Parts: sequence; structure tokens; C-alpha cells
Amino acid sequence: MLEDLGSRNGTLVNGATISAPRRLSPGDIVTIGPASVVVATSSAVRRARQVASAAELEDRLDAEVDRAARYRRPLGLVMLRLEGPTERVLAHVDTLLRQMRRMDMVAEYGTDELALVLPEAGPEAVGVVAKRASKVGEHVAAAAGYATFPEDGSHAGELISVARERLRGARTHKRGRTVPPENDGDVIVIDPLMKHVFELAQRAAASPITVLIAGETGAGKEMVAAALHRLGPRAKGPYVRLNCAALPDSLVEAELFGHEKGAFTGATAQKLGYFEAASGGTLFLDEIGELPLAMQVKLLRVIEQRKIVRLGGTKELSVDVRLVCATNRDLELEVSRGRFRADLYFRISAFVIPVPPLRDRRTEIRPLATRFARELSAELGDRIASISADALESLESYDWPGNVRELRNVIERAVVLSGGSSIELRHLPDRLREQATTEAPLERPFDVRQRVAEVEREAVVAALDATAGNQTQAARKLGISRFALIRLMEKHELKSRR
Repeated sequence: MLEDLGSRNGTLVNGATISAPRRLSPGDIVTIGPASVVVATSSAVRRARQVASAAELEDRLDAEVDRAARYRRPLGLVMLRLEGPTERVLAHVDTLLRQMRRMDMVAEYGTDELALVLPEAGPEAVGVVAKRASKVGEHVAAAAGYATFPEDGSHAGELISVARERLRGARTHKRGRTVPPENDGDVIVIDPLMKHVFELAQRAAASPITVLIAGETGAGKEMVAAALHRLGPRAKGPYVRLNCAALPDSLVEAELFGHEKGAFTGATAQKLGYFEAASGGTLFLDEIGELPLAMQVKLLRVIEQRKIVRLGGTKELSVDVRLVCATNRDLELEVSRGRFRADLYFRISAFVIPVPPLRDRRTEIRPLATRFARELSAELGDRIASISADALESLESYDWPGNVRELRNVIERAVVLSGGSSIELRHLPDRLREQATTEAPLERPFDVRQRVAEVEREAVVAALDATAGNQTQAARKLGISRFALIRLMEKHELKSRR
């Protein structure tokens, strides 16, 4: 629409002066003083979207995690493995690129492996994308694993580690089913902290007591659970693992306790649940803090009575199971917030084994990295990869927010990039290479954002204490509005201090 707002010389469209708003059409000539404008329309030029590099992936993911943390927004990451004829794989990638949003990123991660960065996408949406991305035509095999912020991690390394672990599980079809526990040779125990962990595991193994293993994502909780089974009297029985975070809420009960034929749409046959599958052995419930509250009530009943009822059934069935649980959450804090039942927490935490993060047991980084390099080189059919001294220094000085799982993924990527030869510093991700190799291994980087948040919280607490919890007076003391104070209290989880 074009309108003349009373100009001295007037505005002309196709040589005629307009006196009222005029709708323009392609081909119209607009004359304004000495200038003539020809109106035209054209279709938007679609620039072909390309797959980003691994370095671009790291930069973008770091930025998106920082943004998600700062503004408390969701973020998803999908790791996708594609195998098949090159032309068919490329055709699937082209289709995938066309389906992605402008804000999304598709990047290479390793040989035949892609990473999909999905800003503003929660767990449900990310799961849908992962399912869609792994749907391929003939002659192409695909598998996907995904992770979301903040449910699965608060650092880029953690998200990559969780997503690749789930990808590995999807490829081997072992998610939650009976698998042989790891052998003693698979566990590296050098640090005194880890020696203490396995001493606790050995003490608890002989007893039927329920054990809770607490620790960060990827720290090695699964290894401790496997040791509890292997060292106990049920070692010859089945060892069944279930990641509670990997199941939708609607399927948890059916997976844990099984279901009868016709219990729900699609239940065409009777199915045994994880408790029955683990009878006579050990059931490992990983990430138990993710269970919905309604399911926590039923799990508590089973733990206390040792009986289950299949979904859609009425008959009680006795189960003989050693239960081991694990969590990366602070369950005491979750109880205080009403997100985890206190009675279930007290029931499963009779014997707690805390697993320290990898940054607190740095003496194990070098042997773990060396072993991973040897194993992964053998899997790829290459000669055994060695690790250069400067690369090892960089590995030992990094904080590993994703712990052992992140270390394995970094080494796997480095083995691919090195082609089976020596792993050099250039084969490591940017976040490791940018560290000063001369930095002392135990020196921790200064986190400016964390320190600012601490000062901000301390100032709010001091103002509330000084005014006996009066928010209006506290806000005035801080020089901010009352609403700004309330937002700060919510941000730092400060309850009313009146």
C-alpha cells in the first residue's frame, strides 16, 4: 500500500497523482520527485543448507547450552548414525536438511554420524525428531539417540555423551534387556576414591539390601551396579538394566511389571516386565529420579511386598529380585521440592554408594583414555592408536563434565580422525585444545558466571535478612523493583524469609 502524506509535489503511480491510499501491483511505476520506482515481486531464493563441520558443531552447541541455561529454555541434541550406499545416505541427509527448522543445525560428528542441534525443543519434540530422522528407505540402516537440556545434562559434553550412549544402545538393541555384566578387566580402579567405592560395593554385594548409587552422568554408576551383581550370590542369575529416563511416562508401568493381552491398544500378547525378567538376579534401575510420582507409589509397594500385578491383570505374582538404583539428581532436594516421594527415598537409600566425578580422580584419565583408544582402534580394524604427550596433557587438565562417557566419546572421535595412527592434540575437540597445556592438572578454571550468580544470591539473602523478609523493603534496599526481587528469589530458589 502506498499513501501520500501531503507532499508538496505529490506522488504518481503510472503517471497519475494519487489522492488516497493505493494498493500496488507488480509492474506499477511509482514516481516520487526525480525518482522512479518499478514495483516487482520475486520468489525467495532458498540457499541450500549444508552439513556443518565438527568444529562448527562444538561452537554452536556451547553457545546454545549457554543460552538455554541463561534463559531457562529447552534444548535438544540428536546423534544419528547412517550406514549404507553413499548415494542413498546422502539422499536421506538432503531430505533431513529440508525438514529441519532454520534455527536447527545438522553437523558431522564422525564417520557416518551426524549431530542435530535443536534449540527450543523439549524431550517430547526431540524424541519425535529422532524417530523421524531414523526412518529411512531400503538399503540404509539408521539409529538415533538423543539428549535434552537440562534433563540429561547442563554442559555440551554431557549432552553429547548421553546422546551417544543412547545411540550405542539403539544400535545394539540392548536397551534395558538382559546383558552380561562387565568383567573385572573392564574396570580401572586406581584412584583411592574409586577404591573406596568398590570396597563399599563388595560389602553391600553379599547382602540383599537395596543399594542407591549416586553420581554425575557418565561417572561410572553402571560399572558399580554390575560389580554389585558380579560379586554377590546372584552372579549366575540375570542382570537386567533399565534407564528410567528413556521411557515415556505412559509405558513405564507396562515395562516394569509387564502387561496382559488386551491391556491397552496394541497389547496383542502377554509380555513379561523387567521385574519378572530379572527374577533370581539383579534389576538395575538407572536414573530412578526420573520416575513419575504415580509410578513411585507402585514401585514402593513392589519393593516392600515383593509382588507385582501385570498391567491389565488382577493376579499378584511373587518376584525374587535384587534391586540396585542409580541417580544423577540430589534426591533429598527432590524430596523437599515434592518431586520425589520421601518414603521411596528412605526405602532405596538404606545403603548409598557415592561415585566421584572423573575430575576428582584424574589419575584414571590417562589409563582410561589409553584403553579406549586401544579398544576403539580394534573395533574399526585399525592398528592400535597411541596418544601423544601433549594430547594426554590436555585430556588430564580438562574437567570432563560428561565424565567417563564423555572421555570415551572424545577418544572415539579422535581415533576416527587420526585414522588409527597416533592421536595428536589436533584430533581433540576445540574445547580441549583451547586449554593452556601448561596449566597445572588440578587447577580449576575460574567461572565468571558462577561467581556473579553467587554474589547476586548473597546480596538478595542479605537484604531479606536485614529486613526480616519484607520483600518491599528488601527490594528498596537493593535498588530494584519488588517484581525484580521476586524473580531473583525464584531464580536462586529462595523461599520467603519472613
